[in-house]
Amino acid sequence: MDQFVLWGSYCEDALLKRTPFREEHLQRLSLLKEKGILITLGPTKCNRYVFGIFKSGDIEYIRSLIKEDVYWREGIWTNFEIYSWTQAF
Repeated sequence: MDQFVLWGSYCEDALLKRTPFREEHLQRLSLLKEKGILITLGPTKCNRYVFGIFKSGDIEYIRSLIKEDVYWREGIWTNFEIYSWTQAF
């Protein structure tokens, strides 16, 4: 399995705008974590960016997971990039 790093941005007022979708978002992340696909995901302290680490055999699968997330569909996340990552330590 390859590992992938996600970097993305949040919309303005993301903390407020995400409120109606937060429970759905967190439940989905929990399922992905249980399946071993999601290693970690969360906002930077300034709440402007999102960072995540995923495991998969296919970068396109990770891309589709992001596009299916309610935060993407509702415009809470405004853009993202995914990079193949080699863990050195």
